[in-house]
Amino acid sequence: MKNFKTIQVELSVSRKKYITPHYIRVFLTGEQVSMLENTTVGVNNKILIPPKGLNKIYFPEFDYEKMQWIPQPDEIRPIVRTYTHRGIDLEKNEVWIDFVAHGDEGPASAWAINAEKGDVLGILMKDGKTELYGKADHYLLIGDATAIPVISAILEDLPSTAKGTCILEVDSKIDEQNLETLADIEFIWLHNEHPQEGSQLVDTVKKLNLPESSRSGYVAAEFSSVKEIRRYLRKEKHWKQEELYAYSYWKSGVAEDKSAMERHEENAEVEAK
Repeated sequence: MKNFKTIQVELSVSRKKYITPHYIRVFLTGEQVSMLENTTVGVNNKILIPPKGLNKIYFPEFDYEKMQWIPQPDEIRPIVRTYTHRGIDLEKNEVWIDFVAHGDEGPASAWAINAEKGDVLGILMKDGKTELYGKADHYLLIGDATAIPVISAILEDLPSTAKGTCILEVDSKIDEQNLETLADIEFIWLHNEHPQEGSQLVDTVKKLNLPESSRSGYVAAEFSSVKEIRRYLRKEKHWKQEELYAYSYWKSGVAEDKSAMERHEENAEVEAK
């Protein structure tokens, strides 16, 4: 197995813009942007948000045997969340990350809403290229608002010969984005103002006429939706393990750091079957 070194960079906000009323793109700059040059746009990373009143990142050490962060004092401990770097421009010396703006209920959303030029953010991720998705003729891409960055990256990478369906659930019509792809993709946009209370993703997937061969699926959404979609595709439609990437980014009513263990255990249990 290839060993990747870990990148840790402290960057600062250069600018930001609302892509839609509930989607913020934050641009980051700094001397260390070039360290991300050899990473794959769309892969997961950890963002580190400094505690209130502090504009410096104290990077924690990670215990890979216990798979947990080594504790830090409260006054310097950053909030760690899983995100995706959506793009990088070495000429402009910028990297950007998209945030779902759902009020101040989540620390990352709150940070993005209130971020000003010069505010710092830490990024922690593995160096090296990573394959985002399995190669096939037909694609099934499914996600809620949190998955749009990675699904956008996949869509941009697909060849013109590819076909498929992309189902995305956002707050409302005004939050639909113009996603670029060369592939022949049918887009299905679902509207859900209260994703914490349930999703239409599962029912929508079950209504599709799915491909029988040369297929690749990517599912990323709330825990219960991903669990049911994965069960449906694997057990009822007999998708093989290598044909499907399905992981939950969050669990309704539970903060990411509190739900991580349960989500990871569920992922491991299903993938082992």
